[in-house]
Amino acid sequence: MNRDKLISQVKDEYARIASSESQQHFHQTTTEITPEAYYENLLGKAISEINRGTFDNFKSGEEIVNAIANDKSWLSNWK
Repeated sequence: MNRDKLISQVKDEYARIASSESQQHFHQTTTEITPEAYYENLLGKAISEINRGTFDNFKSGEEIVNAIANDKSWLSNWK
């Protein structure tokens, strides 16, 4: 799959997740950061990894988002 298409799918997936997050639940599980800021940060890092070729064997943006959700080590600069 081409990287631009993967990036577009990942953007859509993170936008969907961020919009469905409950603000109250999110604040109970993380620091004082909005869901939008959190997912924007993840999105930026995911796009960097897609451009590096990290996810070249993945078939969809949803697959990438799920992989990152389950293991942040996919993101080389995740803190």
